[in-house]
Amino acid sequence: MEKFLVTGGKKLKGRVKVSGSKNVAIKLPIASLLTSEEINISNVPLISSFYKTLDIVKMLGSEYKISDHTLSIKTPKITAFTIPLEMGALVRTSTMTAGPLLARYGRAVVPNPGGCRLGARPIDRHIEGLEKMGAKIEYKEGMFVGVAPNGLKGANYSFEKNTHTGTETLILAAVLAKGKTVLENAAEEPEIDDLIYLLNLMGADVKRVKSRTIVINGVKKLGGAKFVVQPDRNELVTFACAAIATRGDIFIEYKDKENIKAFLKELDTAGIPYEESSEGYRFYYSGEFKGTNVTTLPHPGFMTDWQSPWMTLMTKAKGVSTMHETIYENRFAVVGELNKMGAGIELFNPKVKNPKSFYNFNWDDNKPEFFHAAGIVGPKVLHSAVLNICDLRAGATLIIAALIADGQSVLYGIEHIDRGYEDFEKRLKLLGADIKRAKEEDE
Repeated sequence: MEKFLVTGGKKLKGRVKVSGSKNVAIKLPIASLLTSEEINISNVPLISSFYKTLDIVKMLGSEYKISDHTLSIKTPKITAFTIPLEMGALVRTSTMTAGPLLARYGRAVVPNPGGCRLGARPIDRHIEGLEKMGAKIEYKEGMFVGVAPNGLKGANYSFEKNTHTGTETLILAAVLAKGKTVLENAAEEPEIDDLIYLLNLMGADVKRVKSRTIVINGVKKLGGAKFVVQPDRNELVTFACAAIATRGDIFIEYKDKENIKAFLKELDTAGIPYEESSEGYRFYYSGEFKGTNVTTLPHPGFMTDWQSPWMTLMTKAKGVSTMHETIYENRFAVVGELNKMGAGIELFNPKVKNPKSFYNFNWDDNKPEFFHAAGIVGPKVLHSAVLNICDLRAGATLIIAALIADGQSVLYGIEHIDRGYEDFEKRLKLLGADIKRAKEEDE
């Protein structure tokens, strides 16, 4: 078992480049199943989630090689149609293979999605959409067994709730379906538009005609393509929060302002300055800042993935901040670990008119013990602790907390961080952090 040893008190300073987007890269090997020709993808992050997705498509018949953050992949022939339950539990892209498999070969057996356990992660919207397109799907012993003997056909489908992965799954299914598919209330995250861009390079006909309407005209065949993965906006937010919280000064190479507007808006609200240039952003501490009231929302709102790093930053703000989580029904597991370090965070449920329609998660998955908002009292002095990481973003959050805490903290469960951040501790060291990866038996 590995762990991180983090000694706080060092100001992070320097320049850092963010990796390619995890939430783009892990979907692209699935897209490569749609053609027998080679796809070349550069700027891929070398993270465990990406490698696990490659393991899945390799099992289905894909061949690939990676050289200097560039993936070359092709699938001459599908040789299997079942994702084993134990593999599917590791990464949520497992269920996305259903679209290409049903579209090209008329059958697929996929498990419930894995990845971070942030909530129920229901895929009922994926299944409904695939059934509308002509698939027949049964649920047997934890597996979705689907057949489409006559192939998939175009259909009109409106998502009841915003779903990033559901939108991508149905796009992947529709590009080779017969006829036109119209997806209403589709998610509009920029990572989805990156997938659309790749598919169109491959010969697909996919257009976002309105912010939440996507039209796909099915084509008979897709070909190869070359593609560059966009930079990871979640990494930018992580490093920015770390810079400000440690009273440091970091320049982050990142050029797409449109994708981080909601984050920059909250910095403005808190009174935290930043500088923008043609090459990226400088985030730095310039003195006291105030608390904020943030609600997580689908794009273009404040991302749920930014929630926990922002809460940690707000432990240093003056006054009381609030964080209202509307995307997942149970995403405050990190709060207990932060309070162990001396944070003053109290969970509560705000009054909401018609919560079933207000929240993006399925209200039936809610439980009395789940809380949907947090009050953060600041400024607080955090102290070291032995910490357990429960998911990817919580891992990055607890590293930030350890960097600003007095003394040395020990963090377990660091495999969650490796899922989404490439060489995270090495890049933090280059910025001046005192962080070490160690084995449990190391002193």
